[in-house]
Amino acid sequence: MLIDLHNHTWPRSHDSVLDPLDLIARAREAGLDAICLTEHDAVWPTAEIEQLCEETGFLVIPGVEISTDDGHILAFGVEKYVFGMHRAQKLADHVQERGGAMVGAHPYRRLMPWRDDADEWRRALERAARNPGYAQCVALEALNGRGNDKQNRFSAELCQLMELPGTGGTDSHAVHDVGIVATHFESDNIHDWRDLVRELRAGRYYPVDLRTQQEISDNP
Repeated sequence: MLIDLHNHTWPRSHDSVLDPLDLIARAREAGLDAICLTEHDAVWPTAEIEQLCEETGFLVIPGVEISTDDGHILAFGVEKYVFGMHRAQKLADHVQERGGAMVGAHPYRRLMPWRDDADEWRRALERAARNPGYAQCVALEALNGRGNDKQNRFSAELCQLMELPGTGGTDSHAVHDVGIVATHFESDNIHDWRDLVRELRAGRYYPVDLRTQQEISDNP
């Protein structure tokens, strides 16, 4: 299955101009099998997700992108934002109680070096690998649709260093973002967030650049 794990829509994400129905229509055109709605610090109610799936005949899986002190983290299995989730450990405790999973979003942000220097690059990767928030994640976003080649290379190499699988997500905020990258899951048996968490924990997936249909092979 091809699933885009990282999407933002208006009005739940204030910086998005993407209507949920437009997102789904474009995802279907791009050949995706499902999308995840991961608004900034806001979770879609279950009833609205179910209604959206019924109206469109397309699989929509709820998630959330939490802004923590250790970076942005995609969380699956969260029903609502709880005070204190800006601390990665608090978020991890809540996600674990719910039987969910966490993925580090665009890990290159604020972590990769400005200069293209081999030693600085290595030191930056080593610092990023010590990020306590990522220690709680089952995967890192190795391929972000809004990241450039260098930024995504940093994320992919961080996956290797931490021996974590990588995912792909568009981080969509507008229609033109959709359909650029996705995560290919080996299983065809993903029907809700619980199935998604099962596969995320199992590590049976890899990020794909849909512009070239190229598997990103830097995963461990």
